[in-house]
Amino acid sequence: MSEHHQDFSRHQSLFQTNIEVASPIESSDLWLKEMDITEYDLSYIREVIQQSFEDWRKETGSLPLSKHSLWAVIDYEGAYASGEETVYSLLEGPHAGLLQHCLLSHELVYDVIEHEDFPMYKGQVLCVVPILSRSGQLVISVLACVLPRHISESSGLDAVEATALHYHSCFFRHYEYIFVSDVMKIQKNAEREASRRSILFQIMQRMHDQIDVDTVLTEVIDSIAVLYPSIQLSLLMSQDHQYSNPKVKTLVFHPWGEDICVRAFMDGRLIIQDCKEAGEEDMVEISIPLGGKQGIYGVFHLKMTRDFQEDLDLQLITMVIDTAGNAFENAKLYEQSNLLIHELRLINELTQRLNQSLQLADIYQFASEELLNIFNADYCCFLQFNEERNVLEVVSCNEPSLSKDIFNKDYGFGGLVLEKKEPVILSDYHLNTKVSSKLMEVTGSQSLIATPLTVNGTVMGAILLTHRSPHFFSYDNYRLLQTLASHIGLSVSNALLHAELRRMASRDMLTDMYARHYLDEAIQDYQTNDFCGSLIVVDIDQFKQVNDTYGHQKGDKILKQVSEIVKTSIRPVDIPARWGGEELAVYLPQMGVHQAMKVAEVIRTRVAQETDPEVTVSSGIAEWCIIDDNVSVDSLFYRADMALYRAKNSGRNQIQIEEITDKRAYLC
Repeated sequence: MSEHHQDFSRHQSLFQTNIEVASPIESSDLWLKEMDITEYDLSYIREVIQQSFEDWRKETGSLPLSKHSLWAVIDYEGAYASGEETVYSLLEGPHAGLLQHCLLSHELVYDVIEHEDFPMYKGQVLCVVPILSRSGQLVISVLACVLPRHISESSGLDAVEATALHYHSCFFRHYEYIFVSDVMKIQKNAEREASRRSILFQIMQRMHDQIDVDTVLTEVIDSIAVLYPSIQLSLLMSQDHQYSNPKVKTLVFHPWGEDICVRAFMDGRLIIQDCKEAGEEDMVEISIPLGGKQGIYGVFHLKMTRDFQEDLDLQLITMVIDTAGNAFENAKLYEQSNLLIHELRLINELTQRLNQSLQLADIYQFASEELLNIFNADYCCFLQFNEERNVLEVVSCNEPSLSKDIFNKDYGFGGLVLEKKEPVILSDYHLNTKVSSKLMEVTGSQSLIATPLTVNGTVMGAILLTHRSPHFFSYDNYRLLQTLASHIGLSVSNALLHAELRRMASRDMLTDMYARHYLDEAIQDYQTNDFCGSLIVVDIDQFKQVNDTYGHQKGDKILKQVSEIVKTSIRPVDIPARWGGEELAVYLPQMGVHQAMKVAEVIRTRVAQETDPEVTVSSGIAEWCIIDDNVSVDSLFYRADMALYRAKNSGRNQIQIEEITDKRAYLC
């Protein structure tokens, strides 16, 4: 037996004696500590073992030892890694203890293959060499080979150990390369993170320095465009606002399909999907919601190629958009606060100016001018409901052809507001198919906002504002008009109340005719500005006897009947009044005594025919003329009273007039 064969037998016998006292494989924790790696890096170690083995085979493939032998590499846990699986089968089967002994002893061990299951390798040598860490304390992997007997006898174990050292070198070369790559990757990530933080800080600083909504949105769009110029970017906003940037569009909620932008807006989360449009099969679209603490305001829509998506720093873009959302919200709140201050100032100024007049016509005229100025509208129209005629009347309009129009109470947008008692906003009249409007058609308007005109809790009309351009009025305009309408309604209420108080102060409560003092003042005004007029004094005959016979309530009823006959027998310009007790008076401007006589006769005849119980009246008539020597209210009443006295003394139920000079008869 040769020297090498004796060595094989000696090592084999040592292995067989030591196999029974072998301890378990060292724990993975000690292995990881020695290699200074984490469990996350174990996959890299296994990859290094495999790659190192492949490189080693390429570099040693021409050597006799490598060419005529079978080689395999086993990892630190004793699992197959690469190489000839037959070698590993020998270590798993009849020579299983050989691998365990190598892992425990950290030494080269070998054995002669004698097992009948591997007849073709019978007599060859199975050799196992540990690949140790640089400190020599742990096994990194195991290099196993099946050597023909003639190679092992001629070369001995030195060639196997030299080959193992070569593999050891290949392993650590790969390991260091990966280590350096990891360090460089960490450094690159650190630099990228620092750059990201710097960019984000600069963008945040610029955006938070802005208090204008348009500027904030332009800043974030430009920032993303600078970072990624090849991305197709647009911003879809749900706000009722006109934006100057062409990349800002309106988010349309379609009733059909599932739009990625609408889903991102509704769900408030980022969504990525492949483009579904024709010709964009290799494109990817991303929707990122733009929101703040109070809600979602819009959606950023990004389109890019699928290859570019891998280089996209989505986290950075998301952080930029989140920052923009907060800055937009702050700018919007600032804008709304300024708008509220402006609205309060408008309301204060409008209220002050409205309260300067208590004339209804003046209030409508001034309110119309102010609303046109505030809303930059083209036309303003005030409609008032006339309960007696059951129609809508135009009481103020800057379109002359409509200034005195009358409409059915259910016609147009005024009728719609009156019926629903709710405001209306219309973006485009051309798209409207339900409501017709003369105002919109005559003026060529397309946009409209309308609101009820409410007085004392009752809708008494409508305010209509129009513009020739479509989509002109915003929701803020719509809301502001409602606020201003309530203050205009209050001013109208004050004017109506004032007019009613004046009417009540100048009227007799029982007959609803003018009071004596109002008649005196009216005649005095006419005598100052006019040239002639007549006064009829009417007295109910034997009115005391009527009260005594029928009672005072019946007497009041008779007085009302006679008063109504007087009011319906005269012209609208004539002034009827209760002179006192059962005496009534009528002043007829620019009417002579003979014409007044005809009016008095109509009154006398109707009273005798229409009263129940039947009564009669006596009348006295007097006139004044600009050529009279004494023109006064007292003189006119005195002369009419004297004529009435003569009618009473002449038998009642008749009319007497004062004496008339030829000159006065000619003038009147």
